[in-house]
Amino acid sequence: MKNVAVFGAGRIGRIHAGNLARLPGVSLKYVCDPFGDSAAQLAQQLGAQVATMDDALLDPSIDAVVIGSPTSTHSDLITRAAAAGKHIFCEKPVDLSVPRAVECGEKVRAAGVACMIGFQRRFDPTFNEVRRRIDAGEIGNPEMLVITSRDPGAPPVEYIKGSGGIFRDMLIHDFDVFRWILCGDGDEAAWLSATGSVLTDPAVGEAGDFDSTAVTIRTKQGRLCQINTTRRAAYGYDQRFEVLGSDGMLQAGNHAPSEVRQWDASGIRADKPEAFFLQRYAAAYRLEIEHFFECLQTGAAFRTTVHDGVKAQILADAAAESAASGQPVKL
Repeated sequence: MKNVAVFGAGRIGRIHAGNLARLPGVSLKYVCDPFGDSAAQLAQQLGAQVATMDDALLDPSIDAVVIGSPTSTHSDLITRAAAAGKHIFCEKPVDLSVPRAVECGEKVRAAGVACMIGFQRRFDPTFNEVRRRIDAGEIGNPEMLVITSRDPGAPPVEYIKGSGGIFRDMLIHDFDVFRWILCGDGDEAAWLSATGSVLTDPAVGEAGDFDSTAVTIRTKQGRLCQINTTRRAAYGYDQRFEVLGSDGMLQAGNHAPSEVRQWDASGIRADKPEAFFLQRYAAAYRLEIEHFFECLQTGAAFRTTVHDGVKAQILADAAAESAASGQPVKL
């Protein structure tokens, strides 16, 4: 039995806590959050106890921590958990600063604990099937990737002010998908160009951010990736990509609440895509937390690590630099 403490009782913390509470061989012992009411509500719902983060880390019965707290706390909590000898699952990103993220990874390695970073899109069954078919050689050598990633609406401006910006907050997932899908053989980004606009809400621009972006990446082997994103899609949460290979193409499309299509004299109608990431990636969140504990049990390597977090953050920083300067960045 693995005893676990969850750090963070907000939206992401609740997802992970609920998923791990249903896992066999795992016991959710503590819920930790500075907002006591949120922690107490979640703990009561899942049969756990409320504790401070310090007390949870000092408890020798705790085997692992799941970090779903705000981004600004991630690297500090990873470092503290590693020093306490706890295995770690942490939501992306490791840190908004690449040097701090690298230092965090070094401390994890020195402590000899396991640490997985939560890039849940790698666990989405549809996306993962694309990667499996690429690995099986079904489209030959992958050469070009096009990613569409559109939110149904922007988060509150107060959130945006502390998020690190759209490239570090929203596109961090797309940069990881780029590395996972197009660079599975060790290829890496060599050149990146990014631009952004404020098209949905002037308040986003006043906060120093973009709400619509376009990114082009060229790898060392000459492969190409294009990523288009926006904070506003009136029709729902739009998550698609296609990868073109020497022998064909693979497409990963949106999920909808149902696959029913109605055909009649007025036209053809279907459900819009899922409302947002909580619905779209429900299976992915469940599968990634299962993967974390399976690897702890078997000693297998995690699919996503601090190294992946650092690499995605480097791309996010390069995109922010390119958008600000109007010039491409060599990596």
